[in-house]
Amino acid sequence: MLLNDRKLKILEAIITDYIENAEPIGSRTIAKKYNLGISPATIRNEMSDLEELGLIEQPHTSAGRIPSDKGYRLYVDNMMRSRELTGEETEFLKNAISFNVGQIDYIMQQTARALAMLTNYTTVITEPTSKKTVLKKIQLVSLDEQSVVAVIITEDKTVKNTVIRSTDVPEGDRLTKINARINSVITGVELEAIDKDNVARLLTDFPENRAFVTEVLKVAFKTVKSSENLRLYTSGAKNLLGFPEFSDIEKAKGIFRALDEKDLLITVLGDDNDSRDSVKIQIGDENNMEELKNCSIVKANYKVGNSSFGRIGIIGPTRMNYSQTVSVLSSIIRRINHIMADMEDGDNDE
Repeated sequence: MLLNDRKLKILEAIITDYIENAEPIGSRTIAKKYNLGISPATIRNEMSDLEELGLIEQPHTSAGRIPSDKGYRLYVDNMMRSRELTGEETEFLKNAISFNVGQIDYIMQQTARALAMLTNYTTVITEPTSKKTVLKKIQLVSLDEQSVVAVIITEDKTVKNTVIRSTDVPEGDRLTKINARINSVITGVELEAIDKDNVARLLTDFPENRAFVTEVLKVAFKTVKSSENLRLYTSGAKNLLGFPEFSDIEKAKGIFRALDEKDLLITVLGDDNDSRDSVKIQIGDENNMEELKNCSIVKANYKVGNSSFGRIGIIGPTRMNYSQTVSVLSSIIRRINHIMADMEDGDNDE
């Protein structure tokens, strides 16, 4: 069944009306309100076709129709019009996110708060992380006969400390020698690019301390790869309670549980290997988290330099105002990228 222009206009009317009013809409209302030049009976027939195509659906308690996830997908992919920010919105963003503060965490807090206030949805932001982690140095410091502190430093100035316990902890000069040899292998190398042959030779060089060296390398890889210390900034969680879709307390509880699942949220926001800053939209059932099946997520990456990226997501009901949300997020990404570029230039000038 082909989607002719008339069907598309009716679908757009249903989506526009439902986004605004959160109420199912019938053929008579569409005919009166949207001036499509066709009768309610014709609209009714076209709506029947749209329902057969899975683009709209009928709630059990109403004679009207509402958009389905499939209908929203068609809308955002093919029908949604780009929208310029209003002068008021532009001024709000300009004032809300300061260029004068050189602290990334504060800028992230400002950004999350500004987006939540402007869209009236929930905002989730991750701090920037390097896509290709480069180890700068490991410093091994003896604690006692069976434990050593590994101070792991990366090129992006991240420092992490981990206690290593082993039955064959080397002492004195031997610990220093092992430390130097490990650094000769890992210094200035991307984590994924560390030569396995070099690691094998490293283990061969210290047969008496093979278990200890293996543990040091394992801890280094695990510590650098872990997202345990990745900071997540959220704002506007309570905004969702203002939407009738979430008046059901169980639905609301599920969403709040999801917002507490840090690692899962980080996964939902995007692929670590995707450094593009284009806006993406996940609608309803397209979300992997069961608790977010009644939500849509509009998300994009921002960047710091050439290798470090963070993610921004806006979570709202599936009937969110996609056009406004995409415009606001696109504008904020441009602004954040500008701020981060200025911060990078400032660092380079020092």
